[in-house]
Amino acid sequence: MLLKGLKVVEFASYIAAPGAAGLLCDWGAEVIKVERPTGDPMRRVLADTRSEIRENPTFELDNRGKQAIALDITHEAGREALIRLTEQADVFLTNVRLASLKRYGLDDKALRARNPRLVYAVVTGYGLEGPDAAKPGFDMAAFWARGGVAHMTAPRGVDPFMLRSGFGDHICSLATVSAILAALWERERTGEGRLVEASLLSTGIYTMGSDLAVQLRLGRLSRMRTRDDPLDPLNNFFQSAEGRWFVVRRRDGGPDFEALAGAAGRADLLEDPRFSTGRARKELAKELTAELDKGFNALPFETIARRLDDADLVWAPVQTPAEVAADHQAIASGCFVEIEHEGETPYLSPSGPARFPGVPLSPRPPAPALGADTRQLLAGLGYSDAEIEAMLESGAAA
Repeated sequence: MLLKGLKVVEFASYIAAPGAAGLLCDWGAEVIKVERPTGDPMRRVLADTRSEIRENPTFELDNRGKQAIALDITHEAGREALIRLTEQADVFLTNVRLASLKRYGLDDKALRARNPRLVYAVVTGYGLEGPDAAKPGFDMAAFWARGGVAHMTAPRGVDPFMLRSGFGDHICSLATVSAILAALWERERTGEGRLVEASLLSTGIYTMGSDLAVQLRLGRLSRMRTRDDPLDPLNNFFQSAEGRWFVVRRRDGGPDFEALAGAAGRADLLEDPRFSTGRARKELAKELTAELDKGFNALPFETIARRLDDADLVWAPVQTPAEVAADHQAIASGCFVEIEHEGETPYLSPSGPARFPGVPLSPRPPAPALGADTRQLLAGLGYSDAEIEAMLESGAAA
């Protein structure tokens, strides 16, 4: 694999930082997940649901293929074991708050003094500087709400709504991987690692960057509008006779009005003086949307799909999660990867978004049990059997 030989020590929990380490692991890096003896809270993410589910696919997604060691950094022996791991590592990845790391001698300066080649990557809620740098931040708060995403995605008159699990976290995971790889490339030239950081706040702002660029430059930004009153009726959602939704996206400068009207069986709209120009169509967006609805609502989805494809329009069905899981294009393009399951048939999980043609998507090992590799990893650091037993007895390791 591409990152074979790269060693990553992950001292993190929840999604954003473990997700970044998970991508590196999928690409061939050796990732050691360091947890407190109580474990990453994501191990219990489905424990409070009313269902009878005993699996934890959310945790598996971000932690498959890793090794696991449980250390208590409040014990000197546990801290020393973590430091020894970082001395052998290329990357240390954490989302623990910096005050806590510094208090236990695990901050950037302390670890890189013992391993100058170490890339020290921090995932934060709000960044490393500023009045709120020390605040705790989950993606619901830092990415979704404070980053402006919740406001900009809610149409006018609609209350803010919750985001799906890991939405902002996984975008932040991608940003974190990018920063790590850039620092590793710099290390190839300088021989030294560095501190890198990605925050949920900055990720949210960048995710909405096209809109915020308008706000920053012009001082204003229009709100989202409801489907029946769009800014542009040719960029909209429509529904078939069976109730299946789909979206159409207009291409600038193309004959998309003619094609869309034809696909809806409403060629008569081309002769309607109300919609004779692009400007008129936008000014009367609500009326044109209603007319196109009449056409599409009377047609079966398969007919609509064929017409939209024949016209080479940009469109896509609005799919349920079950439909996404069965999507032949998603399957063919490698959007899912098999996860090994001891004694059972491998099951599918989302793969990372990047592809490396020629590198097979082989089944991935499952996520490790809490502390599954504690003894083996401590032995690899030079601890004797007696020292390992003493650490387990004292609670410094688990």
